[in-house]
Amino acid sequence: MSRSVRPKRVATGAAVLATAALALAACTPGSNTASDQTSAGRSPSEVVTDISKVGDQTLTVWDQEVRGGQNEQMERLNAAFEEKYPNITVKRVKQSTDDLNTTLRLALTGNDAPDVTQANNSRSQMGQYVAAGQLVSLDAYADAYGWKDRFSPSVLQYTSFSPDGKTWGEGSVYGLPQVGEVVGVFYSKSKLAELGLEVPQTWADFQGQLQTIKDAGQTPLLLGNIEQWPALHVFGPIQGATVPADKIRTLGFGNTGASWTSPENVKAATTIQDWAKKGYFNEGFNGTDYDAAWKSLTEGKGVYLMGGSWLAADLQAAMGDDVGFFAPPPVEAGQGPVTTGGTGIPFAVTAKAKDRDVAAAYVNFITSDDAMKVLAETGNMPVVNTAAHTPPSGVQADVFQAYGDATEKGQLVPYLDNATPTMNTTIGQALQALMAGQSTPQQFTETVEKDYADFVASNG
Repeated sequence: MSRSVRPKRVATGAAVLATAALALAACTPGSNTASDQTSAGRSPSEVVTDISKVGDQTLTVWDQEVRGGQNEQMERLNAAFEEKYPNITVKRVKQSTDDLNTTLRLALTGNDAPDVTQANNSRSQMGQYVAAGQLVSLDAYADAYGWKDRFSPSVLQYTSFSPDGKTWGEGSVYGLPQVGEVVGVFYSKSKLAELGLEVPQTWADFQGQLQTIKDAGQTPLLLGNIEQWPALHVFGPIQGATVPADKIRTLGFGNTGASWTSPENVKAATTIQDWAKKGYFNEGFNGTDYDAAWKSLTEGKGVYLMGGSWLAADLQAAMGDDVGFFAPPPVEAGQGPVTTGGTGIPFAVTAKAKDRDVAAAYVNFITSDDAMKVLAETGNMPVVNTAAHTPPSGVQADVFQAYGDATEKGQLVPYLDNATPTMNTTIGQALQALMAGQSTPQQFTETVEKDYADFVASNG
């Protein structure tokens, strides 16, 4: 899921919308008709990047950046955009994540669609909007603004779809994110020192430490899995240590070409079940609330917590310098980490944008190198040049470094619950049963495979 109010990125599981085959043709800047709003087929020379002379306009932007530093960075960037382009007035509509998901789906089919919107980059949302012709391909703008040089392929894959919305992870670019997310391991520095342990450098070291911590009478891993999706942030890194990254990517994007029943996936399922059987998790983890679990780390009730970077600010506020973070260690020392992660909710241009050149210029502005400085200053993790904006110390420094390592040296693989419109429910329930010993690793993989295979077959 994307950052913001994690647990935000749990897919909705709504039925796939009918994929209306809207033939979106190329158009001249400023066209008002939805059928003219695609940038496909246009060359960079036909794109207007200097919008200072397009006349007075109001640009309507919908976002869900409502929390603390997230809201502050949007206010600062919008003010800077209007200062640079006094002919453009930004009409910002901010909503909670859930409200935006609901209202956007309705607005895109009516007459009140925004020009620019954050659209959750999952099959059940962005993928459906692409298939219905409700979002604009940004390929021409990517060329004109140099986005493919600014953003790494591991970032752009999350907002890339085929025009029919069937293939995710490749194709045309339909949005740009501002922030990055990475799943890793939070820990108590004092607890680790008390046990005579250091941050593990390999996956084998990490697994060995779990038993060492258990033998010392401490809880190795804290987990609150009553909502079902949190266990995915434990399983994801395990899978990253046992399954080839390209296969995880195929499964996570819900594309054809992989299988959940492979020996490597069975091994990953076996590992997480073994961890549960050996008592590495807190008692009653399947019935524990997500927030209660991370708060337990702040109370000294465990050593490690596998979770996403969105928890860093809250943990630092409670633990100060005692909290640290590292990416799941690689199988071999010196390799880059392979872990679950992605981006915050990307900004996209709707097919009903009044002037798509203005809309694209705004998206470019709020994801520029200068914008990344504002993001870092407001406590957010920039998705571009992350390492360059790393804070001098604290857990955020660890998070920035881990994200940079994953995107530049290792592999960032997708959130598995977004693979199909129903996968969040399927895999969440299946993981609960697996970790409770109510199913075997083989049964787990077969259950998830059915959801994946059925979707791939219907999506072909």
